Amino acid sequence: MIIIGCDLHTRFQQIAMLDTETGEIVERRLEHGTGEAQSFYAALPAPARVGMEATGYARWFERMLREQGHELWIGDASAIRAARVRQQKTDARDALLLLDLLVENRFPRIWVSSLEERDLWQLLRHRDKLVRFRTSLRNQLHALALGEGVCRKQKLWSKVGRQELEGLALGEWAGRRRQELLEMLDRLDGSIQELDPAVQQQAESRPAAVRLLQQPGVGPITGLALALAVGPIQRFRNSRKLVSYLGLNPREASSGGQQRLGAISKQGNSLVRWLLVEAAQTAARSDPELRRDYQRLVHRRGRAVAKVAIARKLAVRLYWQLRHAGAQPSPPTRTQGSPASPVVPAAPGSTY
Repeated sequence: MIIIGCDLHTRFQQIAMLDTETGEIVERRLEHGTGEAQSFYAALPAPARVGMEATGYARWFERMLREQGHELWIGDASAIRAARVRQQKTDARDALLLLDLLVENRFPRIWVSSLEERDLWQLLRHRDKLVRFRTSLRNQLHALALGEGVCRKQKLWSKVGRQELEGLALGEWAGRRRQELLEMLDRLDGSIQELDPAVQQQAESRPAAVRLLQQPGVGPITGLALALAVGPIQRFRNSRKLVSYLGLNPREASSGGQQRLGAISKQGNSLVRWLLVEAAQTAARSDPELRRDYQRLVHRRGRAVAKVAIARKLAVRLYWQLRHAGAQPSPPTRTQGSPASPVVPAAPGSTY
């Protein structure tokens, strides 16, 4: 069998290849632009095992190996860096390290979603970027209105507010800026409206996302993003593993019997984490238990900490909703630090 440690770069790759039958090790640099890498892997007897660090811009490489019948293992970059002992770092040493980890069965292989699911991520990321662009355009138009003494906040984007904005007497270049910003805003609104049904359709077609939508505060965007990011929920032994995977767990620097906890680690998908924080604020308004926890934390720690804490609680709920699909939800349990009696009375008819 052929085993290859691959240090992948955008324009080339450095490999260390081992033939398990002969024990021969070959080190080589393969260029991408000339087609040398593709010809090299096409000439190898399948199936060869290739190991590389998790990195971007490698979709073409993964697709090429799949078409040629080879097996690609993707490893945790931080775990691979931790296995490096020597201070000298070169491409050749990196490739040899990957090869050693593969041969010694110490390669920190990670779960990777399918190419089709990663293509769905492009839908979510594209919509997120468009929404952020739209927010930037609205902020600029709002600044122009404030400069003329018009403060309408959200009402500025109503029909009446739009007419008032267009009727402002501005200078030549300020007027041109207003016109072009409004044109870009209209185009972005149309694009976002086209993407929303696509997100809704994809969320309704995935059982995991449909189960997540049963939680108040979770919409199609959050449900689809979390379902794609988590994958098979059986990968996580408990809810703490999922919370850590999403980067909502606190940093820790404990030593000598003293526990020191800091801000959240933010190790994970930033888009999913941001969506969970947004969903948590909506859930806190509709869910009596989360609303009580949110108001208690706001009083003790402030709104910023409270939002992240409720997002963590929401992630735990969603974990168990995926883990026990179809089962009846268990009543909430009192955790350490929570009040013995409700701070805010439960809404009429609530099960909490």
